[in-house]
Amino acid sequence: MVTVKQLLAGKPHRTVRAVAPSDSVQTILELMKAHTIRSVVVLESDALIGIVSERDCALKVLMNQASPRQTSARDIMTSDVVTVTEENSVDECMRHMTSKNIRHLPVCTGRTVIGMVSVGDVVKEVIRQQTEHITYLESYIKGHGVRGY
Repeated sequence: MVTVKQLLAGKPHRTVRAVAPSDSVQTILELMKAHTIRSVVVLESDALIGIVSERDCALKVLMNQASPRQTSARDIMTSDVVTVTEENSVDECMRHMTSKNIRHLPVCTGRTVIGMVSVGDVVKEVIRQQTEHITYLESYIKGHGVRGY
């Protein structure tokens, strides 16, 4: 069972991008573009209070013809954030993402964000595990003279 801690250890970039609740959507979009990311956490006094995704920006601002410069993170953030800890498994992350239709999970110790797991991270790990399993099975079959169909 691969844990979130192991998954984070294998990520090349572990910096979590954060904004303040008063930051504008314009600022958020510029941050996302500059770092090629699709979500940011919203922190107040270093504690997690929300998350904003590209989808939030598009649906809650642009589709409502609101001004990205006049709309704040607090106005569009999801405040009931689903989080995981380093001890959670990749399978648990996948279940959260699938059941709640979310693509990013902040990794927290208490209310402190220490990392971020994306659906891409989870899919890459599942593919890695399946490839390892297939390789093992192929080796087992070849090594034991089992004749396939």
